[in-house]
Amino acid sequence: MFSYSTYLKYNSLIVLHICFFFVMEMGNAQQFLKGKTVLVTGATGFLAKVFVEKLLRTQSDLKKLYLLLRASDTNTATKRLHDEIISKDLFRVLRDKWGTDFGSFISEKVVAVAGDVSLANLGLNEENVENKISKEIDIIVNVAATTNFDERFDIAIGVNTMGALHVLNFAKTCPKIQALLHVSTAYVCGEAKVDGKVIKEEPFQMGQTLNGVTELDIEEEKILMEKRLEELRAKNVDGNALKFAMKGYGIERAKLHGWPNTYSFTKAMGEMILSHLKDNIPLIIVRPTIVSSTFKEPFPGWIEGFRTIDSVIGGYGKGIVTHFLGRPKTIVDVIPVDMVINSMIAALKLIIHSKNGAQQENYIYHIGSSFRNPLTMSRISNLSYLYFSKNPLTQKNGKPIIVSKAKFLTSMPSFQRHVMIRYLLPLKGLNLVNKVCCLNFFQDVYRSRLRKVQRVIRMAEIYEPYLVFKAIFNDANTESLRGTTKMEDAGDVGFDFEFDPLSIDWTDYMINVHIPGFIKFAMK
Repeated sequence: MFSYSTYLKYNSLIVLHICFFFVMEMGNAQQFLKGKTVLVTGATGFLAKVFVEKLLRTQSDLKKLYLLLRASDTNTATKRLHDEIISKDLFRVLRDKWGTDFGSFISEKVVAVAGDVSLANLGLNEENVENKISKEIDIIVNVAATTNFDERFDIAIGVNTMGALHVLNFAKTCPKIQALLHVSTAYVCGEAKVDGKVIKEEPFQMGQTLNGVTELDIEEEKILMEKRLEELRAKNVDGNALKFAMKGYGIERAKLHGWPNTYSFTKAMGEMILSHLKDNIPLIIVRPTIVSSTFKEPFPGWIEGFRTIDSVIGGYGKGIVTHFLGRPKTIVDVIPVDMVINSMIAALKLIIHSKNGAQQENYIYHIGSSFRNPLTMSRISNLSYLYFSKNPLTQKNGKPIIVSKAKFLTSMPSFQRHVMIRYLLPLKGLNLVNKVCCLNFFQDVYRSRLRKVQRVIRMAEIYEPYLVFKAIFNDANTESLRGTTKMEDAGDVGFDFEFDPLSIDWTDYMINVHIPGFIKFAMK
């Protein structure tokens, strides 16, 4: 029998031979967007910012980069462009490269467009603007999404599901369109409760469910969502009550069809629409796993906001989290954001240079690490302990927060029992003392600690499907891209196009890059 390492070597040889036939027709990596016009949606998001920076830094010969930003008018969109994108530290390498010409370069290449993917025609109400943009565009990259796992159902459907349809419909009005790249998530697969299960890079069928029990009708889901919203408003439910009601309804509908949360459910429906209705639009769907800080580009460690694992690691460093929910051997599929971006560019390049711009048979790409370079929960725990032992965070009084090795709670019931015994019962006792003795001295302490416990509980409930995830993601299509890119760009030392998870040394990355990065950029 082949060993796993032998399989990888054998598989890589096959991929390299297949890729040879593509390489002859594909131009230099630094030139493939020359003269092209690209539209990017959701450009204020973490992943989209890195994509925009990469294009501007390495593809300076592109003609125009339109960024669709949610705004009421062009002036507001332009302000968002500068305040929320260009001014970020992420762009410092590009800023240094152009020096005093940076502003003029951005003005020449980048155009902020006011719009909204949740609206028909992307919210481009001015007919002349809509027509002009549609005639110019060669490539559309749809990164717009709401990534809250328990987002309001109406908002999640509007952006993640109907947004995909609106982007597709707009692409069909673009006479020069050569590619539509849609960013999804690997976790559209739902929960994985079977050890070693391999999730393949396969499209959804329209109406497919994960539990095989119910029938999914996307239009019906939209109608039910609108009906529930009308009922709540008729009862004068508004504010937080409306928000929580629609969040709860989203989770209810997701679980009915087999998905663990509103995010993965609405993203899956978006994929169904794209695959079923794409017609002759050359489509790419990328499915990243847990996206982390930059590995190399434009510099190591840049991140914005807490990603999935960072909430746990950050809570551990603060002394809030002492137990990790999950099994020590559970594989946590993490991939640096710049590797995601490089694979997206490689996929675009492949489809643009394919014969007659035809749709590729395999257009779905898992971008992750679990299949080739797995990272386990126990390793994350150990590396977190090593880092915070040497580099402790500090309390408000300046004293270091001392961490001990985290323990594992392998199921949600065991986690709930631990929280009840360790935290909730003592807090109830403290609250009882406050009331019996008519003391308000401990009331602030009680409320503060209760909020922290509630935050940990909520965090565990949201991330539990991924912290006990038992499958791995096959990435055969992405490996084919890697083979193509390696052959094509061999010797091109000026163009860094790395997206092979085998190149990641997890110890070095976590301790010297990722944890310091999110402490610096996300824990300000």
